Amino acid sequence: MKKGIWEDFDGYDGIKEKIKASRIAAGKHSFELEFADQYIKRLHPDRLTLKVADIIQETPTTKTFRLVSAANDLPPFQAGQYLSLFIEVEGIRTSRPYSISSQPNQIGYYDITVKQVANGLVSNFLLNHVSIGDSLTVSGPQGNFYFNPLVHDENMICIAGGSGITPFMSMIREIVDRGLSRTLTLFYGNRYANDIIFHEQLTHISDHFDRIHYIPVIEKASEDYQGQCGLITVDLIKKVAGASEKSATFFLCGPQGMYDFCLPQIEQLGVPPRKIRKELYGPPLDICKDPGWPKEIEQNRLFSVSVKDGQTISAPATTPLLVSLEKGGVVPPSICRSGECSMCRIKILSGKVFQPAGTPVRKSDHQYGYVHSCVSYPLEDLEILL
Repeated sequence: MKKGIWEDFDGYDGIKEKIKASRIAAGKHSFELEFADQYIKRLHPDRLTLKVADIIQETPTTKTFRLVSAANDLPPFQAGQYLSLFIEVEGIRTSRPYSISSQPNQIGYYDITVKQVANGLVSNFLLNHVSIGDSLTVSGPQGNFYFNPLVHDENMICIAGGSGITPFMSMIREIVDRGLSRTLTLFYGNRYANDIIFHEQLTHISDHFDRIHYIPVIEKASEDYQGQCGLITVDLIKKVAGASEKSATFFLCGPQGMYDFCLPQIEQLGVPPRKIRKELYGPPLDICKDPGWPKEIEQNRLFSVSVKDGQTISAPATTPLLVSLEKGGVVPPSICRSGECSMCRIKILSGKVFQPAGTPVRKSDHQYGYVHSCVSYPLEDLEILL
């Protein structure tokens, strides 16, 4: 091969060696990037297929499902995070988020604790049809409802209602197992005494660890019940926590009715909003009770929803659009189903929807007509873009 004239230029040999070295380095860098990508996907997988290793009956209407991986260790999580379960029930492909109730200082298994919901499509299927040895598909750990030692106070006042106890169980187990320097006071409200999940475990922990305080509160208690009765009020918080509520971060997880009652009680304590952490808990059970709901829209009103370049479905006014789409065989991606993660967002091309006040739609999404379908309700016939 004829020699190139550039090969006689001064410094050519040095440049040639640098090019050779950079190509070798680029090859190594490419390998490192591929390794890093695989590592990130292992820590934050889109999907996991897990096996049910055990089923623990917690109450007559609640079970804990212990999930393990046959392949390798599970991705780490922070106490308070959740998994989204992807499942097909009665021909409907759907998902449901469940908080992890096990402690994060081990990753041999995840526990999800499921309480029966009246007419609950997924909860009833899990409680009545899932057995040990079955496989379930879940997301990696998700969510922002966890303790941050750089931001939150060492003193935690937690208020739970019903199955909203699950993220707090994970937090308490971690505090106890790792001996963390935190004081946690838990007010746990239920309608009846036999609804209390983890009661014996929480009582045992509270009796043996000075910095964990457990106060069950029963709304409709029997005459012989010896504990706190009624609702979680500002007076009860003051009575139990004393002056410590002034130096505490508040954490709340439970149904909307609990938030509606407890948040004004906490505000009476003078707690600034930045020190109140709420876990989103799904769409409202009755959107018609939302203060902003247009009263002229009847509860049984049906609207047409046309998916651009796709099918048309019927959607009840008071059913979240995501649920109506899933029942019609259209399955947008979804994770939290509470209006936070934005995975289920859709674009409204024509028509109007209702979203509860405070739904965290990004400014850019709002500007271009996107909504979170899990907490959006049709007010007119719609055309949408997935």
